Amino acid sequence: MAMQVEQQHEELEEEIGPLSIHKLESHGISANDVKKLTEAGFHTVEAVAYAPKKELLNIKGISEAKADKILNEAQKLIPMGFTTATLFHQQRSEIIQVTTGSKELDKLLQGGIETGSITEIFGEFRTGKTQLCHTLAVTCQLPIDNGGGEGKCLYIDTEGTFRPERLLAVSERYGLSGQDVLDNVAYARAYNTDHQSQLLLQASAMMAESRYALLIVDSATALYRTDYSGRGELAARQMHLARFLRTLLRLADEFGCAVVITNQVVAQVDGAAMFSSDPKKPIGGHIVAHASTTRLYLRKGRGETRICKIYDSPCLPEAEAMFAILADGVGDAKD
Repeated sequence: MAMQVEQQHEELEEEIGPLSIHKLESHGISANDVKKLTEAGFHTVEAVAYAPKKELLNIKGISEAKADKILNEAQKLIPMGFTTATLFHQQRSEIIQVTTGSKELDKLLQGGIETGSITEIFGEFRTGKTQLCHTLAVTCQLPIDNGGGEGKCLYIDTEGTFRPERLLAVSERYGLSGQDVLDNVAYARAYNTDHQSQLLLQASAMMAESRYALLIVDSATALYRTDYSGRGELAARQMHLARFLRTLLRLADEFGCAVVITNQVVAQVDGAAMFSSDPKKPIGGHIVAHASTTRLYLRKGRGETRICKIYDSPCLPEAEAMFAILADGVGDAKD
């Protein structure tokens, strides 16, 4: 009896999360083909179902007929058709939100950082982008009732600004074991744009193995500014960046994790800058603007206070909130 209950529990757990790629083996796809898919970076049935056919044909040993069969089987397992707005509204109401550590900021975001979508944080240096990322890396491990995501965190650092001692300070504030918090954060330093994209393949393999609530890329655009220079390489840069962001969105859809990316700003030095109250704008152009679901603009306030403005969101009104960078992470500004 106990064995039956355990099996049912395991089946339930499997149904909740993404389906393992090995599920295709019981649907007429050979183990050899599944192995080829895994080696190409497909670890879940969702990843296969969401991929364009062209991507599967690029895998060595997958013919057109095989690609069609694989896609057909994957799409039978994953619902990809129309659904009612009522059902979608119900699914949206169950979305987990991760607290930022500041009540004011959570109120602005109507609960916190949303899982299953990309949140972009941009601002000039010293506005608290990295500090907010460090705080989120800890709060995502909190129980869901406490505003957490009950999962681990993946941290891709392109600027060399990751500091574990900041995580320890934040974990102390929430009464969490510092050692456990650090063990639950998987960290990688990205050295160039190709490496940055390569790390996402590893990330998808890790996410298929265990529950990750948050993926942070700090900063998503820094390496693109140096790896590609001048107008001549602009098209190549934007294409590479678009692919990177598309993969991030796929991970958010596939695993239901929150994706937080930070972005740098550029000062406008043309004639229009004279008439603009704030001549700074995020880099990456329309590609980044369209890929991010929610865009937050951070700017400096007095002392340790910072101001966060909702720059773009499909459902949040344009508004501002003040928060502070404290010794134990992001919190509310003291009056």
